[in-house]
Amino acid sequence: MKFSTQSLAAGLLAASGLLSACGGGGDAPTGTLRLAMTDAPTCGFDRVDVTVQKVRVHPSSSAADADSGWSEVVLSPPQRIDLLSLTNGVLTELGQTTLPAGKYTQLRLVLAANDASNPLANSITPTGGTETALTTPSATQSGLKMNVDIDVAPNKLADFILDFDACKSFVKVGQSNSWILKPVITVVPRLSDAGSRVVGYVSTALALGGTTVSVQQNGLVVKSTPPDPTGKFTLYPVPPGTYDLVVSAAGRATATITGVPVIDTAFTNVNASSDPIDPPISTMRTASGTVATGSSPIIATVAAGKAYTGGPTVLVAGAPVDGGTGAFSLALPSGAPVKTSYVANATTLTFVADGAAPSGKYNLAATSGGATKVVGIDVTGADSTGSAFAFP
Repeated sequence: MKFSTQSLAAGLLAASGLLSACGGGGDAPTGTLRLAMTDAPTCGFDRVDVTVQKVRVHPSSSAADADSGWSEVVLSPPQRIDLLSLTNGVLTELGQTTLPAGKYTQLRLVLAANDASNPLANSITPTGGTETALTTPSATQSGLKMNVDIDVAPNKLADFILDFDACKSFVKVGQSNSWILKPVITVVPRLSDAGSRVVGYVSTALALGGTTVSVQQNGLVVKSTPPDPTGKFTLYPVPPGTYDLVVSAAGRATATITGVPVIDTAFTNVNASSDPIDPPISTMRTASGTVATGSSPIIATVAAGKAYTGGPTVLVAGAPVDGGTGAFSLALPSGAPVKTSYVANATTLTFVADGAAPSGKYNLAATSGGATKVVGIDVTGADSTGSAFAFP
């Protein structure tokens, strides 16, 4: 469930403390909860570090900090994790705990505090910038709260992954070089290590940075990652289903493979390294503007969606607005997007340009506080500037 997205060494995993808190007594049935963490691509950061102290779960979505019934996975000592190392299917294990069997509807991720002894426990390093401490409202006290749906069966393992979307979780406040953590985290079951993965390759020219590969449904990103230096990408975990695979890269047209199946018993291989996805070169344009919410900091995101002729509609780019000014700027390809259909065991991918619709037309959507407003823009021949969104 969403909240508003290189593995640690095995020795650190073994050192993660396991603690079961309140609840369950006598002969009450128990199960086990195991948790791990992964991350989606980040936008313009060299490092994003968070120090995880513990994860708490409770049967009630409205339970307060001091209420009884909390169970905890405690990391002892707390572990500092670079979220940027957790892409391309890489996970870091947080630990596990025995707890009363039943349904849990609230999860809290508790971070260690930035204090005198560890002023950069939670920090962000913008690309080309200096490491800066993160402001983490409530994260070091009550924890980052998420509504979840976790069933712990008697004598069974409930296995879940916290998928942190670092690209959408950090808000810059004006020119002050101050960053606020506003996390977007998806809690998903780890169904099987044998499947739930989409694997493929992009051109090595696209592996140098500024490329995102995602699987989407109805224009909503389910999982995304950058490719590794060889161009290989691994999307994991992905729930079983059928998806559109979208490649967004700087200086390239958007490329989409439709009808990509995902099962939990085998990997889905979309192409071979000998036939990498290499979208046509495209001029990039800028879509910019502002969002006003009447509050400070300004918490909103803006995303650009592209509709192919005959479908699908895919998300091409998106990011939080500046928390101080509400300003946003997205880079979008002006060239025609390309598309092909998934074919199992295909040796060659043949993409076809969508020339039926104006290539640079997008829907620009601003979201704040659960409300969304949409405007149409066209960057075919020039930048689109001055889009203004206002929320009460």
